[in-house]
Amino acid sequence: MDYKTAGVDIEAGYKSVELMKGFVKSTFRPEVIGGIGGFSGAFSMEKIKDMEKPVLLSGTDGVGTKIKLAFLMDKHDTVGIDCVAMCVNDVACAGGEPLFFLDYIACGRNYPEKIAAIVKGVAEGCRMADSALLGGETAEHPGLMPETEYDLAGFSVGVVDEKNMITGRNIKPGDVIIGAASSGVHSNGFSLVRSVFNVNEENLQRYYEELGGTLGDVLLRPTKIYVHMLKEIRSEGVVLKGCSHITGGGFYENMPRMLPEGTALEIRKDSYPIPPIFSLIQKTGNIEEEMMYNTFNMGIGMCMAVDPADADRTLAAIRASGEDGYIIGRVTEGDRKVTLI
Repeated sequence: MDYKTAGVDIEAGYKSVELMKGFVKSTFRPEVIGGIGGFSGAFSMEKIKDMEKPVLLSGTDGVGTKIKLAFLMDKHDTVGIDCVAMCVNDVACAGGEPLFFLDYIACGRNYPEKIAAIVKGVAEGCRMADSALLGGETAEHPGLMPETEYDLAGFSVGVVDEKNMITGRNIKPGDVIIGAASSGVHSNGFSLVRSVFNVNEENLQRYYEELGGTLGDVLLRPTKIYVHMLKEIRSEGVVLKGCSHITGGGFYENMPRMLPEGTALEIRKDSYPIPPIFSLIQKTGNIEEEMMYNTFNMGIGMCMAVDPADADRTLAAIRASGEDGYIIGRVTEGDRKVTLI
């Protein structure tokens, strides 16, 4: 009896590390100290010492049941982007610069090429966020998970000077809400999506005219990373009063998280184009509109509160970053609730 007989292939683990080394190294920032393979990752704080009051920010998340689609489609090089996005977008919401990222992959069996494909996606997400992939772990769990399945999670560490934190405390009635377009469903609500479409390999390959592609390709589109967009907005001198990453809980749960007491939001549903995937989900599943906005991002992945005088500059900066933005609502007096009109 040995470890491999028990279900853990150490040699496969070594091969996975060799296959992913190039992807990991491509994310390194100048602050990364040392190479790949140490017991911990090292990151220099040299640049941070110039901040008046540096504040560390952190975010952790996974991909959720969207990962089931990757299994069915045998496509594993995009879910890593989702994992990074879910973490770095949260850090960026507070005005932070994501510095480094670590991932954790739990698998039933280590297939080196599959693990390398996952990490390739993680590395791509890190490059998109200018964040170093500083380390990670791949854990083989025979008997606990099916051999062909895995789970993926990670966490991001970022920094911001306290004076530049986005806290929402200065939001007031009359401020404008600007939304940045999502790429689709992103990484939330997939338990409902899988139920609506009875997701299997055959259904994912079905072509929909209104989507302009197969269901699987549209649903597996990775979550947008808004780090550069938010940086572009700030570089134009815009003060972002508040910021909300629209994830699980949709509009109703996430948008109020940036609001101070005594304020509320009024959002116009017709202020931006809703991607056709959401109409298809609602129609196919016979889902009430309120539930749609309480589950999905409905085409808005990030929303920001700004002074009305900064609205045009904000929209221009969003376009300059390669994203699409819209004025979707305004701040009103109220009890931190969202009203859709």
